Amino acid sequence: MVSVSSTSISNNHNLFFSKSELSKILSCYSIGVSNGSWKDYALNFNTNEAIFSFYKHTLASPHCILKKIREKKKRRTFYHLFMHNKKNSKYEDIDRLLSSIKRSQIYLV
Repeated sequence: MVSVSSTSISNNHNLFFSKSELSKILSCYSIGVSNGSWKDYALNFNTNEAIFSFYKHTLASPHCILKKIREKKKRRTFYHLFMHNKKNSKYEDIDRLLSSIKRSQIYLV
């Protein structure tokens, strides 16, 4: 029998969202769900990027895509926002990215 310890498990070196980032993203997502804008989401992880996608419908293409990208040369992390029918934006802070999403979700009555 082979025993496996936590030190012997190799790290897959994928980029992930931190717990605080994920809670901020999910709170923004919940605002969109309560407005009726979004119905589903997806998470994808690669070596140099973590992707959170918001969907209007389960079978539709993503309405909004948040990407956390690690640049190898500069060893910095950036956040990209891809919104449907809007220009792509690059942010250094996730709070600014989420505030721009929240502004687009506010409807004046």
